[in-house]
Amino acid sequence: MVVVNDRDHVQWHEGMTVADVLAAMGYSYVLITVSVNGVHVPREEYETHEVPDEADFKAFHLAHGG
Repeated sequence: MVVVNDRDHVQWHEGMTVADVLAAMGYSYVLITVSVNGVHVPREEYETHEVPDEADFKAFHLAHGG
């Protein structure tokens, strides 16, 4: 099980990536930043960075404007 933002849960599976967790949560916003177990994951690694079972996954939607 992966804990997302301290409140939601995603069923973990072998080989699960950051992109998989984002898809499971329905997060498709372009400006989003992710950390796994307290370590920032660059956007270019979302498709390849594996998320371990019992991970603490944080996804933040960044606001922009002017």
